[in-house]
Order: sequence, then structure tokens, then C-alpha cells
Amino acid sequence: MTEALARRGPDGEGFAAWPGVAFGHRRLAIIDLSDAGRQPMLSADGKIGLVFNGCIYNFLDLRKDLEAEGYRFQSRCDTEVLLAGYQKWGIDRLTARLRGMFAFAIWDEAQRRLFLVRDRLGVKPLLYVASGRKIAFASTLQSLRAASLVGDQIDTQAMMEYLEFGFVTDRHAIYGEVRKVPRATIVEWHEGQISQREFWQLPREDSNSRISFEEAVEQTEQRLIECVRLRLIADVPIAALLSGGIDSGLVCWALAQLNANVKAYTVSAPNDPSDETEAARATARKLGIPHEAITVNRSQGDPIDELVDAFSEPFACQSALGILQLSRTIKPVATVLLTGDGGDDVFLGYPFFYNCWLAQKLARRLPTFAPAGWSLVRPLFLGRVPRRARNFLDYTVGGLGAYNRVRFGFQYFEQHGLLGERLRGLRPAQRSMPASMSSAQDLLQEVFEYNCATHFTGEFMPKVDGGSMYYGMEARAPFLDHSLWELAASIPPSVRFHGGALKAVLREIARRRLGPEVADRPKQGFQVPAEKWLAGEWQSSLETLQGDTLLEQDGWIRKGSLRAAIGRAVVAAPNQVWYLVVLERWLQKQRSATLAAKQSS
Repeated sequence: MTEALARRGPDGEGFAAWPGVAFGHRRLAIIDLSDAGRQPMLSADGKIGLVFNGCIYNFLDLRKDLEAEGYRFQSRCDTEVLLAGYQKWGIDRLTARLRGMFAFAIWDEAQRRLFLVRDRLGVKPLLYVASGRKIAFASTLQSLRAASLVGDQIDTQAMMEYLEFGFVTDRHAIYGEVRKVPRATIVEWHEGQISQREFWQLPREDSNSRISFEEAVEQTEQRLIECVRLRLIADVPIAALLSGGIDSGLVCWALAQLNANVKAYTVSAPNDPSDETEAARATARKLGIPHEAITVNRSQGDPIDELVDAFSEPFACQSALGILQLSRTIKPVATVLLTGDGGDDVFLGYPFFYNCWLAQKLARRLPTFAPAGWSLVRPLFLGRVPRRARNFLDYTVGGLGAYNRVRFGFQYFEQHGLLGERLRGLRPAQRSMPASMSSAQDLLQEVFEYNCATHFTGEFMPKVDGGSMYYGMEARAPFLDHSLWELAASIPPSVRFHGGALKAVLREIARRRLGPEVADRPKQGFQVPAEKWLAGEWQSSLETLQGDTLLEQDGWIRKGSLRAAIGRAVVAAPNQVWYLVVLERWLQKQRSATLAAKQSS
């Protein structure tokens, strides 16, 4: 299991054991590089053991509290603070005090209890498999598979999620036996009995809030600088990710305010409309920080094998290719990478959040008979009203259920007759959610929570963690500080959408600190145009779908249906064909690993 984690932890290996219990750990050394920070870390009497992945950003404050209580530390690292905090405060009081990204396990030999804990926003992964009186846990699926407790049975619901989204959400795992510890959750195991409890929830909108736009801007700016400052705690070199947009630009602005010695890097895709290199260079010049553009190398064949190796489950997020190349390039000069992830979520930076807010406001004014009336007249609008307008009216009266049916993911495979016998006639659960007027009247909150449960924890968090940790780098995102999320959540949507602008609060800070050219630039983020390259430089990758594929052999895709799908990928392959290319390669890798394991045994 630890060998499977070697890339995530290249700096050390450790083991500890009690009767019937074993802990293993691979270390990525960030704070206190000495042997005093090695893991598993044990209490003085050896009765409590801890393995930990992540960073506790407020560990110095917690350390002072524990020292005031008489605890004497042997190291300078946050791991020992976790261990001492558990001994002093217990698991629940300890977890409530933590500020950071973390996945950790504590074994209490006296109680014969195991605690698995994952951070509030799900930044760090933690999976487990339990059967009878056995339990195994790890950061990756590959590590769990190495324990020989996970079979080859792929979960149908997880497969449907993958075909819908291009990833598997936290609600499922690609193998049915595996469970993912939910974000902000403590899983407790004792003699084969499992329970779990949430230790934090993001506060809902405060309808009584009277905070002004100016107050929101000032408070957010101050909090952001604090969040960046906390993430500079490291005994290794730090780098920053810089696009041409607002979020990473603000992180770099805060770094400049703090006089941090950090170089910024940009993923470059030359001659592609998605490329933001020049805009990033302009931001770096304005801030006076060193900057370097890294070109995605597409001439040496496709990077799908690397993508499959880096992620536990099939994962078709294209921008993960940029994170992988960036991490590979930066690793020789830095071990910590600051990113702008998270700003678009709680600060409402996506257009669909704004549309949902408008639909919600309209829904609250509509009479109760509106859904029935719309269902009667809707057929008259087909072909006469733009699709987006029809969709908007659908979820104005139907809420989250209608909103979920707008997505063209799994539906692509249905419409093109691609589904094999294992999926034919089935539908992802979210597409069967009933329409609801009450849901429409609270649509922004419901879509925000749904997005957090799907794309945020299933795609965005794994993308950065998996891509960076594959090369032994730790990514830190100031916008993922839970205190910043609590502040943003307390700001009414009318303020976060001030003047009809997406993430208006962050946009205004950018206007003042980076200039209007950054504040007004349309959102792009890090894009790797894999669909276009599949039809060009990476066309040989489509050969993965030629012949007798595992997708067809295993009954996920109808035999003989892929040739037409490939034929349609002339100028640019649709997202769904990219999903299939990645999935087929993932299935091949899993099959090879299974055969190798059987031969070695």
C-alpha cells in the first residue's frame, strides 16, 4: 500500500503496528524536514498513532495553546500538534479547532478505535473499504487495491456518473466496495462498527445581513491577505500559479503585499484562443513578481497514460493535463504551489449561479399554477424560442430537478445509441429528480450545494491534489480557507452579484489592485483543448477506441457503435468521446494490474 503512494510521498516511509492493526505512511516533507516529523507519529506511550496528509495552517497558534497546558513538543511540525491536540481535546474538539486542508487517521489502542477525518471542503482525499471486522484506508484507490480488499466489480452508478460528468463524485467510487470519507466528516470505526458525523457546515445566507458592498470588499481583501500569509508556512521553496484572470491574480497580489519571495508560473497553449500567457505576463509585470510561462508539449504524443496514472478513478478533466505538466516542470525548484482555486464557487463566479439567482427571483413572484401553465404552452415554444431561454423557464418553475436535466452528458450516449447492455435503460439519479416549484424558489442555494457535492469535490479538488501530488508537490489554495468561505456565505447574493457582475466582490478588489483590464477580462482559467487536439496532434489516441475495446467487451458501450462516434470527431472531438478515450485507457490499465497481481501470486 505504501509503495502505491510513493509518488505522493517521496521523502520518507514509516510503519507502526499494534495487535491486529498496522499503519503505513509516505511522507512529503514540507514543515520540519528532520526525522522528528516522520510518520506514523506515536504518543509517548505508543498507544496512539497518527498518519496525516495536508497542512494545518494555524498549527502554531494551537501549539501555543498546548504548550500553555504543559505539553512539550519534540518537533516543529503540524503533525505533532494534531497528535497532542487529540490527547488533550479529543477528536471532536480538536477537529473543530483546525484550519487547513487535511486527511488524517488516528488509532487509539486503549479504546481500539480508528478515526478517519477529512477537511471541511474536501481538499484532501480519503477512501476506505470495510468488510466484517476489517478496514483499510488510504489516500488513493491504487493503495487500497494493493491491500487486496477491493475486487474488480465496477459500480454501475459510478460509471453513469463518469459518463455524465467525466469524473466520479464523492457519493460513489468506481469500485463498489470503496467508500469516500465525505468532506467535513469524522468516520469512527470500533470492532467492525462504523459511524460518521459532520463537524462543520457552511452557513446559509443570512437574510438579515445589512453588509454593504464596500464593507464586503474591505473584509474580503483583509481576509484574503491573511489566508495567503498562512499558506506561506513551509521549510521548502514555494511557487504560485498565475492565469490572466482574477483569482490567481489576487493571490499573487497578496504575495506581493506580503513581500513573499515566490515565482509565478502560467500554463501556455500557444496559438489557441484559450491561451492566457500574455495576460498573465502583464499581471506579473504590474505586480513586479518573477514569472515564467510553461508550454504544454503536445508534440510528443498524448499524455493520457500520465492522466490515468495520476488519478485513482477514471478522470477526464482536461485542465488536469496542465496541472500535471506544470507540477512536473516546477518540482525541481519548488515543493509548494499556491493556486487561485475556489474563488468562483462561494463568491459566485460562474454564469449558471447568476442565471439561477435570476430564476429564483422570478420563481418567487410566479403564481402557484405557473408550472402547470408552462407545461401546457412549452411545446409551442419548441423551435421558436432559443434553447437557453426554454431551459431558463424550465428551472424557473422546476427547480433543481429541471436544472439537472439540461446538462448534455449521459444523454449524448443515449441519443447516439452508444450504451451497452449494462447501462441501456438506466439513467443517472440526478436526471430523475422531480421538478419542484419550492426548489425553484431556493434555486441558487440548491444549485450551489449540488455543485459542491458534484463538480467541486469530484472534479476541482481531485484535479489539483492529484495532479500536484503525483509529482510530490503540495498545492495550497487561499480561497479554500473555510473562514473565507464563511465570510463569503454571509454576504447576500445581491452583494456578491453587485451591479449584475459575477463574483463582484473579488472583481472589485481586482479592479482596485490589478486594474480594469484584469477585472473586466472574461473568465477562462487554465484550459487544455483536448477535444481539438484529439482531432489533430493526438488523433492516434482515438485508436484506443478502435477494434475490440474493453468498453464493448464489458458491456458499457454497444458493440460496433464507436466507429460512428469517432467519425464525428473530425474538427473537434466532443467531450464525451474524450471521456471514452480516457475511460478505455483506464480500464486497460486496471486489467493489466489485475493480471500482473494474479501472476505474481
